[in-house]
Amino acid sequence: MTEGAPRRHPTLDEVAERAGVSRSVASRALNNAPHVSRAKREAVERAVRQLGYVPNPTARALATRQTGAAALVISGEDPSIFADPFYAQVIVGASAALEEADLHLMLCLAASDRGRKRVEELFRSKGADGVMLMGLREDDPLTGVAEEAEMPVVFGGRPVGSAPRWYVDVDNVGGAREATEYLVSLGRTRVAVICGRLDTEAGRARYRGYRDALLAAGLDPLPPQEGDFTEPSGSAAMAVLLANHPDLDGVFAANDNMAAGALRTLREAGRAVPADVAVVGFDDLTVARVADPPLTTVHQPITALGREMARMLVTLINGQDPTPLILPTRLVTRSSA
Repeated sequence: MTEGAPRRHPTLDEVAERAGVSRSVASRALNNAPHVSRAKREAVERAVRQLGYVPNPTARALATRQTGAAALVISGEDPSIFADPFYAQVIVGASAALEEADLHLMLCLAASDRGRKRVEELFRSKGADGVMLMGLREDDPLTGVAEEAEMPVVFGGRPVGSAPRWYVDVDNVGGAREATEYLVSLGRTRVAVICGRLDTEAGRARYRGYRDALLAAGLDPLPPQEGDFTEPSGSAAMAVLLANHPDLDGVFAANDNMAAGALRTLREAGRAVPADVAVVGFDDLTVARVADPPLTTVHQPITALGREMARMLVTLINGQDPTPLILPTRLVTRSSA
C-alpha cells in the first residue's frame, strides 16, 4: 500500500464471509438481534476482531429494525388450506431455505376481513423482515397492499392483472399444453378441461395451455368447467361434463385434487379409465400416486417453489435485486392416460 493512502475499511460482507455465515446473520449478530445461534454469534465477533470491522452507524440503525423472521402469507377462505399437500410442500421448501439464513418462518392466513386486516398491519408495522405472498385472486386487496409495502415482498405465482417485480412461478401454460398434447397423442379428440378458479393466474394459465394445444391440433376446445382446486369440486365438475358432453374421451384437470374427484365420478358413472376416458392432472401430489388408477400428471417442483421464494426474499433482505424465476414442469405418465 502506498504510504499516505487511505486505509480501506472492511465490509459487512467480508465479516460474513470470514465468519462463514450469511450477510443477514452477520448483521443481526452485530446488533444483538434475536434468533442467532451462539456459535454463529461468536464466529461473527471473532471475524470482527480479526478484520477490525467498524459498523456504519446508518446501517446499524437499519439493522436494529430487523425481526429475524419472514412471513408466508396465503390469501384464502379456508383455514384448512395449510393442510393441503401443495402448501405443505411449499412450507417445507421455504422453511429449509430460511433456516439456512437463520430466519424464522411465520405463517399467516388472510381467510377473512379480520385476517386480511392483520396481514395489512403486518405490512404497515414491518412485523417481519419480508413477506412471501401466495393464493391471490383477481382484485385481491392484498396485491395493492404488497406493492406499496416498504418491505421486501416475493410473490408465489403471479397475481392476475399485476406485474410484480419479484416472483417465483412455474410454467403453468407449458405444463398444461404438454398434458393436453399427450392426450391428443393418444388419439383423444373430445378432450374436456376442469380448470382451476379463473380469478387466479394459475387457473387462467392452465386453461390457456389446454386451449392452445387443442387449437394447434385442429380440435375444438370445450368450454371450461371451473373447480376450486379441491377434490369435491373436481367430482362435481366431472358430473357436469358427462351430462353436457357424454362423448368426451379425455380430461385435463388443472390439479391432482380435482383429477382425483373426476376419477371418482367417472368410476361411479361406469366409465373405464383410461379405456373410455383418459385423465391427466397437474402437480404430482401424493394423491396422484395412490389414485385408482394412478394418475398421469404434470410434475411441478413444489418444494423448490417454496425454497426459491425464500431464497429470493433473503436476497432482497440482504439488499440485492434478484430477477423473477419460472420453474420448469414435466409430464409423469401413469395408468390414467
